[in-house]
Amino acid sequence: MANVTFKGKEITLMGSEVKVGDKAPNFTVLANDLSEVTLENTKGQVRLITSVPSLDTGVCDAETRRFNEEANSLGNVKILTVSVDLPFAQKRWCAAAGIENVQTLSDHRDLSFGEAFGVAIQELRLLARAVFVVDSNDTVTYVEYVSEATNHPNYEAAIEAAKAAK
Repeated sequence: MANVTFKGKEITLMGSEVKVGDKAPNFTVLANDLSEVTLENTKGQVRLITSVPSLDTGVCDAETRRFNEEANSLGNVKILTVSVDLPFAQKRWCAAAGIENVQTLSDHRDLSFGEAFGVAIQELRLLARAVFVVDSNDTVTYVEYVSEATNHPNYEAAIEAAKAAK
């Protein structure tokens, strides 16, 4: 598994580490209207999937806003941001932040995404910061497990990987 810290302390990630070349594992999360969303819902599309500890923190807020801004340059890439925030809180945050190009999804119910992608933090019941690009054939083409969960991901590398996955 990836070695990840949270505020300098080692944490335990639950689930299986995802690697480039793997078939993306399926998961079930909740949309802001409480409907279930799975990987199958975006089948045939390139997906840039981010996991964040909480949208209510500075880095997660800035990251989601950045990918929202970059969406137009990515064309037909579906951007998904997964956290354990409640769907109601995600909806409220998106409205306040003007987020229109990123779909926020909640993994609070059963950590399905967190365990499938190896980002569920055992000690905190949050998700570690990571970025995945999944191509239209459901193959993972880019992975970044951010080594310190409170740091920003490599935005440029993720954006280039999403463009290349088309």
